Amino acid sequence: MNPTTNTTVSLEDFEATAMQHMNDLYRTARRVIGNVTEAEDVVQETMLQAWKSFHRFEPGTNCRAWLFKILFHVISHHRRKWFRVKQNSEQEEEMMLKIAAEMPVSQQLSDEDVLAAFDKLPEHYRAIVMLADVQEFSYKEVARIAGIPIGTVMSRLNRGRKLLQGELTQFAAAYGIKAAQTKPPQVAVSA
Repeated sequence: MNPTTNTTVSLEDFEATAMQHMNDLYRTARRVIGNVTEAEDVVQETMLQAWKSFHRFEPGTNCRAWLFKILFHVISHHRRKWFRVKQNSEQEEEMMLKIAAEMPVSQQLSDEDVLAAFDKLPEHYRAIVMLADVQEFSYKEVARIAGIPIGTVMSRLNRGRKLLQGELTQFAAAYGIKAAQTKPPQVAVSA
């Protein structure tokens, strides 16, 4: 069924329902993929696929989750091609980091440090952390979007958070920032 000839699907309906989520889709694609141009291409393809299948969207359901499911389908469809290209760009970035001049010591981590630490996460953890912690989807919604069991979502989220914490600890240590000392919880002993 061609959406342009379907009288029940209008451009105005699509714009009002779906277009408002483009920024969220782009931010997520940018963080998951790590490349601005590829993220733009993925979001464009996501919106094109959404428009083509908008006649199947059920009004009143969660359009945002529907769009994210399409986004992750598009990403997984192109993953092999990007993997080869990404390996080359990561090697170039690594080389440029080695060549780059040393930055002055900061007293706190910047947003760029946090994003750099996030970008170091393996893609399958980065995607789940992005959906759950940044986009604030429920575990159930993340499972549907990513097409994986809810137990896998919880496992990847836990591991992804721990890896991110480790990366941030390393960034902080490189700047001379020490981790806050926490006291162990006091346990009341009854006699």
